[in-house]
Amino acid sequence: MRTQIVIIGSGPAGLLLGQLLTNAGIENIILERASKDYVLSRIRAGVLEEGMAGMLDEAGAGERMRKIGLPHDGIEIAFDGRKHRIDLHELTGGKRVIVYGQTEVTHDLMDKREATGGTTVYEAANVQPYDFDGDRPYVTYEKDGVTHRIDCDFIAGCDGYHGISRKSVPERAIQTYERVYPFGWLGIIADVRPVSEELIYANHTRGFALCSMRSMTRSRYYVQVGLEEKIEDWSDDRFWDEIRRRLPEATAETMETGPSLEKSIAPLRSFVAEPLRFGRLFLAGDAGHIVPPTGAKGLNLAASDIRYLFDGLREYYQEGSAAGLDGYAEKALQRIWKAERFSWWMTKTLHLFPEEGAFGQKIQHAELDYLFDSAAARTSLAENYVGLPY
Repeated sequence: MRTQIVIIGSGPAGLLLGQLLTNAGIENIILERASKDYVLSRIRAGVLEEGMAGMLDEAGAGERMRKIGLPHDGIEIAFDGRKHRIDLHELTGGKRVIVYGQTEVTHDLMDKREATGGTTVYEAANVQPYDFDGDRPYVTYEKDGVTHRIDCDFIAGCDGYHGISRKSVPERAIQTYERVYPFGWLGIIADVRPVSEELIYANHTRGFALCSMRSMTRSRYYVQVGLEEKIEDWSDDRFWDEIRRRLPEATAETMETGPSLEKSIAPLRSFVAEPLRFGRLFLAGDAGHIVPPTGAKGLNLAASDIRYLFDGLREYYQEGSAAGLDGYAEKALQRIWKAERFSWWMTKTLHLFPEEGAFGQKIQHAELDYLFDSAAARTSLAENYVGLPY
């Protein structure tokens, strides 16, 4: 079998790239190790930058997002018993974000791929890229006990942090940068009305909390917990009691509670692999970088990678130029490191770091006081939150 592009991974990055390529008449096949139902069951980020929303429109998969997504013009930061609003729309000259769950994004892209005849092989076992350092790369996989081979021009590794794409790169050819944070997020989803129409990021002496949503009837809440915590030790009642302690009293009193639909603990890390291109293999999305979720950048960074990679591939096939592909890694990494900085700053400013003691806490409080008093500081936060230009 032969195609022009093999895409490894059918998360939002792989699906978005596949649809843009299909729309441009560029042949591609997506290989996914899990089942379609499993991919759709993954519940992750839900805040889309305008750039990513525009790419979904470009892919022809943005109609439902525009219909039921929730545009947000601001966020709130709770500190010292009060809430402070950051007006994203005003501070950025009219930009905003859209709250729309990753599961919905994946669903829309899957539907569009099926409607346009794109090929996705689910439950493809033992996927392995070969010879991507030469001019004849290929990928093998197993399906129903049979080994298959796909010859191609390029391979796009969109298979996440634990995927085979980055692992296939020789160790000497790749450099990684990583920071693991000494805490995680305990998150729940519940079918209750959100406590606020906008996201609330809370800095509290007991630790960070976040009030988010998936719709006006489904809420997504998080609290900072130690890495030693066990999910089975957190009943719903314990969670609701804890998050209310971390919010301003007036907000906590209006919070609706109910049984959790999903509950999990996720560790936080910052991670970047360089250079993102290895011959004819390109890494995109979580395969090449991870950010802590505080700044809502993970899914959006995957979209900007795909912007640069798709533009390079389109230029290669339609104009006969490799300039875009040759510049992919440098261009993508410039934006990645800016998003890594912002996500680190949000995490550092809003979370409890007990090991930094009283001095560290005072510095954190001074940072927040400066943010609330300075239009320049609020503008910087807003520009980064709505997304830097591609």
